[in-house]
Amino acid sequence: MEELSRLAGLKDGRECFLITERGDYNDDMFCENVYFVDQINRKQLNFLPAFIRLFFKCVKILRAERAGYVVTTGALMGFTAAFAGKLLGAKVVYIESFARVDSASLTGRLIHPFADLFIVQWE
Repeated sequence: MEELSRLAGLKDGRECFLITERGDYNDDMFCENVYFVDQINRKQLNFLPAFIRLFFKCVKILRAERAGYVVTTGALMGFTAAFAGKLLGAKVVYIESFARVDSASLTGRLIHPFADLFIVQWE
């Protein structure tokens, strides 16, 4: 989330919205429209139904907002929004977490094949 919040200055009059999980970092939102989704874990028993619900919620939000771009820093929610956005014709920008020094994250490896721009912050 910190990587995305640093992009707030680039907004420059453009409309933006945020799809994020409920959590502790929700006090520093830089977009006018914020959509909260439930956090899911790929190891939970009901993962598949929860993932499908999350996917369709992302599709609904992206259609309503008419998203042209999806910018994400990863995790399961970020992958889901990026995948849904790509299917809807949006450009996908992925920013690998600053904490990933030696190897790509699982999300990064999954998004890389369809990302329009893939940014890694370390050499």
